[in-house]
Amino acid sequence: MKQLSFADAEYAGKRKQTRRERFLLEMDQVVPWSGLIALIEPHYPKGEGGRPAYPLATMLRVHLMQNWFGYSDPAMEEALYETTLLRQFAGLGLERIPDETTLLNF
Repeated sequence: MKQLSFADAEYAGKRKQTRRERFLLEMDQVVPWSGLIALIEPHYPKGEGGRPAYPLATMLRVHLMQNWFGYSDPAMEEALYETTLLRQFAGLGLERIPDETTLLNF
């Protein structure tokens, strides 16, 4: 089991659900994830040679959050470092966050 970071532990103890959190919960339910992943997967790099690729589902979620919230590539990278909710929605931990070039290339 992965150890919680201080940020994750603090976030787990909060009480109020924000509009952004409600929005992401709703999007998690209504977006046809498996259909989109199946459509993109034949074109997504396998990560052979070089750094391992991020999971397709993670990159798709980050890309959609960028569009929903109007983040540029550098701003999305920063938001993933700063905001626990966004990292959780994308399925990321603080140990490995996609940089702005990775986001641009996706």
